[in-house]
Amino acid sequence: MAKGLRGFLWSMLLLFCAIQELGSWAMHTAVEGPGLGEPGDPALLAGGRVKRGWVWNQFFVVEEYTGTEPLYVGKIHSDSDEGDGSIKYTISGEGAGTIFLIDEITGDIHATERLDREQKTFYTLRAQARDRQTDQLLEPESEFIIKVQDINDSEPRFLEGPYIGSVAELSPVGTSVMQVMASDADDPTYGSSARVVYSVLEGEQHFTVDSKTGVIRTAVADLDRETQDRYEVVIRATDMAGQLGGLSGSTTVTIVVTDVNDNPPRFPQKMYQFSIVETAPVGTAIGRVKAEDSDVGENTDMTYQVKDEEGVEMFKVTTDSNTQEAVITVQKPLDYESKKVHTVVVEALNKFVDPRFVDLGTFRDQTIVRVSVLDVDEPPEFRPPSNLMEVQEDVHVGSVVGVVTALDPDTANHPVRYAIDRSTDAERIFDIDAKTGAIVTGKVLDRETAGWHNITVLAMEADNHSQVSRASLRIRILDVNDNPPELATPYEAAVCEDAKPGQLIQTISVVDRDEPQSGHRFYFTLAPEATNNHHFSLLDIQDNTAAVHTQRVGFNRQEQDVYLLPILVVDSGPPALSSTGTLTIRVCGCDSTGAIQSCNSTAYVVSATLSPGALIALLVCVLILVVLVLLILTLKRHHKSHLTSEDDEDMRDNVIKYNDEGGGEQDTEAYDMSALRSLYDFSEIKAGDGGGGPGEGGPGRNPASELHALPQWVQSPDLDFSVFRDYICRKVEQADEDLSVPPYDSFQTYAFEGSDSPVPSLSSINTWSSGSEQDFSYLGGWGPRFRQLAALYAGRRGDEDSEES
Repeated sequence: MAKGLRGFLWSMLLLFCAIQELGSWAMHTAVEGPGLGEPGDPALLAGGRVKRGWVWNQFFVVEEYTGTEPLYVGKIHSDSDEGDGSIKYTISGEGAGTIFLIDEITGDIHATERLDREQKTFYTLRAQARDRQTDQLLEPESEFIIKVQDINDSEPRFLEGPYIGSVAELSPVGTSVMQVMASDADDPTYGSSARVVYSVLEGEQHFTVDSKTGVIRTAVADLDRETQDRYEVVIRATDMAGQLGGLSGSTTVTIVVTDVNDNPPRFPQKMYQFSIVETAPVGTAIGRVKAEDSDVGENTDMTYQVKDEEGVEMFKVTTDSNTQEAVITVQKPLDYESKKVHTVVVEALNKFVDPRFVDLGTFRDQTIVRVSVLDVDEPPEFRPPSNLMEVQEDVHVGSVVGVVTALDPDTANHPVRYAIDRSTDAERIFDIDAKTGAIVTGKVLDRETAGWHNITVLAMEADNHSQVSRASLRIRILDVNDNPPELATPYEAAVCEDAKPGQLIQTISVVDRDEPQSGHRFYFTLAPEATNNHHFSLLDIQDNTAAVHTQRVGFNRQEQDVYLLPILVVDSGPPALSSTGTLTIRVCGCDSTGAIQSCNSTAYVVSATLSPGALIALLVCVLILVVLVLLILTLKRHHKSHLTSEDDEDMRDNVIKYNDEGGGEQDTEAYDMSALRSLYDFSEIKAGDGGGGPGEGGPGRNPASELHALPQWVQSPDLDFSVFRDYICRKVEQADEDLSVPPYDSFQTYAFEGSDSPVPSLSSINTWSSGSEQDFSYLGGWGPRFRQLAALYAGRRGDEDSEES
């Protein structure tokens, strides 16, 4: 049937093309002249004549031709063609020679390949008419178009899939869900090949689609997410406007039903039971309950609350935001003896309510929670819970301060024993009767030392001391008048020698360690021993102060420079206590304005007297200084002796320098020359020097002087220095093999000059200048160390004088 339908379509298309070709022949225009007229170009000339030109029109070729013979496209013809074959027709451009072939003689164009309009809709070519003999253009080259005629060979396709849409549950009929769109590659301007219509293949019970726009809408109003939350709808798109023979394509659309708050919360049970011990502290969680909600997301968010008055007072309900559970906690302390079971009404309601669905019913639910209180062995309880007691400071030891009472709250009502936490009363100022709870004084009280005492009283069951209760007790010590008043400071006053009677010298105040409830009231008067005083008077000012005035005209420091005025101070009691204080008054010299200039030196001595405590402190400081000085001296001496011992032990790090010249070989007190003398063979020296030194010979030389000359300025070529070399090497080996000392570097000096030096000696001893007029007789006064030197120069001087004579 499909093949027959396709053949029918081909027949209809060929018939259509033939009719169109005939129409094109009937509508051709004859153009005369050398130029080729473009289609539609005006070519009329005056006189009714027209130019010569092409006889042709626009061509069409049907796509997807499946025949075995080339498909005839059209014919080009020039009106100058007389049919004798003298004109050659050629084409060039897109597809010329490959897709499109032309008969050179007749001008017929054929398509040799299968064309697809969806790939290329038209081809642009150029036509030429040439003389076959000369190959010259008979007409100008002209352009023409071959259009590919569309057939319905492309089905509609959904290019934007897969499609996923959503719609809220319980949406009304006709609610738009989403839009789908299919595209057809056929020519939309030709026929109905690209006209697409939509229809629902699967899911038409719940959804519809607009045939022209592809908008999907709900077909029912009772979509329920809790029943089905997802639908798969198949949408079909058909071209040819849905007529018979049109091609179609389909796609699957996933439609998700979203949730709305259309389900109220519901407790799975109408009653829950929990239990908790009576000693559970406030805030302890008793249990959790949860109301179920078929909705999802924020539509399941709930709020819980306690509805009955008793439950509100004793318990608290909070919502766990993660699990949406109701957490029931203790709000007030529980007591098994008072009430064993509590009944709480808990209500759950949605946090977010959709007003569109309030007609579905109330969105809340209630349940009953029964809380059973379990009995435990509780410690005693203090009754009443008063924590303040008062006692006067003058009570006797053992006096009762107060009584504390504690009872066992349990049904058994065990006897209670009392004690004091000694960490709060380490001095044991108070005691308590273990049975009665009476608190008594254990020591004498003194309010001035400690006015308040804070102790902790323990109450425990007599047969179970682990059940202990604690109560803080504050004991206030009440004041009694047990301290006499005293002068505020050791007053000292000064009076001018020219003072007048009635002049104010000093204002006196007192202090009292007691604190009577009615306040202090002090009375001042002169002591009985001052009754014969005619120099000063005392006036009680009635405000707990008194004033001292002069009673005579002028004072004389030479007669008396210090006055001691005893003052008696009495408090208001009860009982009244008194004390006597002394006011020291010094007589001083003043200027005309009354300013004190100087007082008696005795007064200064007295005022400068130090107290015993200050003297002791001063002596301690002096003693510490003496000890420090002695310690420093001892350390310095010890350090010096230590350095000396170190120098004695190891002298190899020291370079010893001697700045004195010495007295020669005869001077045996300065140096020990025996060590070096043993190294010389003086017999060889004497033999070598018998005729005098080189350059100095002569029978006039003194042999004694040559014999005792120092080795360092004896110049003899016969000396053997190997003995010094062996001596030094032996010392080096001893130092290297000595393992008892650290490897110090050894610096030793040997008095050996060595062989001749190219530079003459600079010593004046070896200088024999015959022309010297210097007198060396002064060397004889230099002492024994220079005796040999003086003898040498004195002898040489005598020889020179004899030679000159």
